[in-house]
Amino acid sequence: MELKAAVVYRQLSIDMDALDLPGIAGWFKAQSAEEEVHADKFITHMLDRDATPLLGAIKAQTKHVTTVLEAFEAALAHEKKVSEAIRSLYRLANSTDDIDALPLLNWFIDEQIEEESTVSTIISRIKLIGNDGNGILRLDEELGARGTAAE
Repeated sequence: MELKAAVVYRQLSIDMDALDLPGIAGWFKAQSAEEEVHADKFITHMLDRDATPLLGAIKAQTKHVTTVLEAFEAALAHEKKVSEAIRSLYRLANSTDDIDALPLLNWFIDEQIEEESTVSTIISRIKLIGNDGNGILRLDEELGARGTAAE
């Protein structure tokens, strides 16, 4: 799910670049890189426990987003899917007494709360801005200040 999230965010970055919004594109690109770091946390955890992950196919998006609001709504929808997948892993770890997985999953639960909150806040601001070009450009500049480095 984290690798799929990286692909989703990278596509959203491309779509925002196509709309000439480099700051928002950069925010999504940085988010993509962060999701790869998250995937590495799971991979490292598994390798440390003598399990070898096998990466499957990752289905990419099949349509472009054409507005900033649509992009962030797609991001939030995907984050909610990731959150539920992590909750399912937590439930499974609890039911199988996999105590060693719980610290990692607790970290991810906290991270997902932050991810959903951040994107929800951006969506609220976009709705306040509406179709105001100046507001979108200001948001583009603000989100672009994040840079492209993963957290």
